[in-house]
Amino acid sequence: MPKKSPANNPVQVSESPFATTESANRILPPQNFTTAGAAVNYRDSWRIFRIISEFIDGYQFLSKFKKEVTILGSARLPQNSKYYQIAEELGRLLGKNGFTTITGGGPGIMEAANRGAYEVGGRTVGINIQLPFEQRINPYVKDSTGFYYFFTRKVMLTSPANAFVFFPGGFGTLDEFFEVVDYMELGHMQKVPVVLVGKEFWSPILKFLRANSGDIAHSVSEDFINAWFVTDNAQEAFDFIKDAPDFQNVVEESDMSGIHCQAGPDWRVFRIMAELVEGFEFLTKMQNDVTLFGTKSILPGSSYYDAAYQVGRSLAMAGFTTITGGGPGIMEAVNKGAFEAGGESVGINMRTEHGERLNNYLTKSAGFFFPFVRKLIITSPSQAFVFFPGGFGTLHQLFELLTLQETKKMPPTPTILYGSDFWHPMIEYFKLLYRDFKTISMLDQNLVHVVDTPADVLKYLP
Repeated sequence: MPKKSPANNPVQVSESPFATTESANRILPPQNFTTAGAAVNYRDSWRIFRIISEFIDGYQFLSKFKKEVTILGSARLPQNSKYYQIAEELGRLLGKNGFTTITGGGPGIMEAANRGAYEVGGRTVGINIQLPFEQRINPYVKDSTGFYYFFTRKVMLTSPANAFVFFPGGFGTLDEFFEVVDYMELGHMQKVPVVLVGKEFWSPILKFLRANSGDIAHSVSEDFINAWFVTDNAQEAFDFIKDAPDFQNVVEESDMSGIHCQAGPDWRVFRIMAELVEGFEFLTKMQNDVTLFGTKSILPGSSYYDAAYQVGRSLAMAGFTTITGGGPGIMEAVNKGAFEAGGESVGINMRTEHGERLNNYLTKSAGFFFPFVRKLIITSPSQAFVFFPGGFGTLHQLFELLTLQETKKMPPTPTILYGSDFWHPMIEYFKLLYRDFKTISMLDQNLVHVVDTPADVLKYLP
């Protein structure tokens, strides 16, 4: 049986709501987590108001901009990096041609893009995150705002863009990239031009998506990947995005999940609040949870489906509550294993106008219209995270959790990758990020564990 943490011993850690109550109750060395605020407990309902206030402030801030291009990349790349110079030149081209250059507002690639636009009189914007360590606003930002929560900041950072340009970066950049392409593929945000600067950086990712997420997991489309533009040249990047339409700052009321837009604080804010209240209330009933991710495209009879079934069964027999997205494929396999072993089997899924898609092996479920609320709820209660093969959505979840752990917004939580044949190229890519690009630290490489048997999963659980 899993060990339970003391009920009233919260570590003083600055975390996002993605951190769990059980994780927050774990005793951790305080020197590892310099606080930027109080510890977050999803049972503290008043925090909903802080989250909502960030949405309102963010929408008001973004409503005044037009012709926005969002540029994302590492804060660690120095001025003598060729990518810093490309970003600066791209910012200059955007500024000269009347575009608003939006970045995360920090150093590195963000500074370079803002600098190029600033020096030619262009409009420059920084959307910053408050981190336990200092995250300064670069001096080339004319308009800026800051956020405490990663997920509200990311909604705002991706909302207004008429195009996205991704430079080399670390876990945070990959999180932002996979969130954007995941939401575009699912129809949660408009399809706009996506540029990837740095062939040597992005080629391994594209190869992984085609060979692993495509050929093994059957969860990504070759045509979707081919729509992205890969280059090492600022002028080519600008030429690809210069004719992108400037979308109006409105969202149709019928679009329940249309959070990726610039319209001001209106009816959607109250729907967000309602979903947060319902989601937090749902979470108060959870304990000893493990959340599992993986593609809906892996069918019964495959080796990964069978493995997911065995993992779900093993978790239930060990006394854990099993949480998935509640759908088919890997999710169904895990829920089925837990259900048939008599365990608690939970689905946290997306609602659409056409209803909810749930598998038949759930003991309870909750559905959400807003994808970022659903993402918040599906990860909040967990003692550990297990990732089976998947596509954009699975990778989006993985890199967000790695980013939160890397930046000390949540405490270290077992993050387990199932299937070395699928995940090995990604582990090698992590080494490349550390060795060649210096965009993650040596310790960041060790945030994940790769396993090949259900028994190995249980070894890493608290």
